[in-house]
Amino acid sequence: MKKGISSAHSVVEPSALCKSLAGFVVVLYSLIAIIPLVWIGMTSIKSATDSISYPPKVLFEPTIEGYCNLFTTRSRQTEEYIQSLDPANDRCESMAREKNMVVVGASNYVPRFFNSLIIAVGSTILSVILGVTAAYAFSRFKIPGKDDLLFFILSTRMMPPIAVAIPIYLMYRELGLSDTKLGMILLYSAVNVSLAVWLLKGFIDEIPREYEEAALIDGYTRFQAFRKVVLPQATTGIVATAIFCLIFAWNEYAFAVLLTSGEAQTAPPFIPIIIGEGGQDWPAVAAGTTLFLLPILIFTVLLRKHLLRGITFGAIRK
Repeated sequence: MKKGISSAHSVVEPSALCKSLAGFVVVLYSLIAIIPLVWIGMTSIKSATDSISYPPKVLFEPTIEGYCNLFTTRSRQTEEYIQSLDPANDRCESMAREKNMVVVGASNYVPRFFNSLIIAVGSTILSVILGVTAAYAFSRFKIPGKDDLLFFILSTRMMPPIAVAIPIYLMYRELGLSDTKLGMILLYSAVNVSLAVWLLKGFIDEIPREYEEAALIDGYTRFQAFRKVVLPQATTGIVATAIFCLIFAWNEYAFAVLLTSGEAQTAPPFIPIIIGEGGQDWPAVAAGTTLFLLPILIFTVLLRKHLLRGITFGAIRK
């Protein structure tokens, strides 16, 4: 063997076969995962008859009937009464009159949607603020029983929510927090803060202490060093944690069903009870689900680069 030439294979660079297999698995998984979303979107533009047809229809005539039914409340009237009305002002009214119905007002979907938005964003912000401060304390200071405290914090995620649903319901009823946005924000924050602490502690652990020590030597206070040195370095972890907290608060169903019914009801418990003429209005349910997916999808796509750790933690220039 010639000097300077090595026949050893790299343990880092995968072979062409491994790359092909990995690509195939990723594409297959993506297709399997996206099929339910595509089917929901297709159902939202089907007619009520096509949505329950068997075998299921893949080719059909699209209609906005599901979205009209989602955003409006309709009432059945006699044919004579409908003929006495002025011409319909929009497409939804025209579609309702074709079925001897009239639009009598807006549905509750939009208020429920905004309830979800306020509660999810509020609880996410509160969870991240509490999580990043607690994680910083666990990472940088000597705390008696630190490992036991961290395990206790993590253990709160191991318990199914339904196990504490009744005690929380009784407590909220006594405190006057039932069916309030504040109550739901506090509850979701309490559930999410354990996840936030564990995720963010890992990111903060990898930020070299030397950065803070240099800032303290330059005259920064501990809080200034935390705000101007640690937080910018932990941006990736903060964004990733915020995405996970937002997804939980956005999709949560069990507590929302038990603790809300009117003023603070969110979209997840409202969507399944959309009733149409003769039973469940599946196109309207699919339309509500499709619109409910969009904000979290857009938020995740816009911040996707932060999910991949774009900076090198733990690298210290000497």
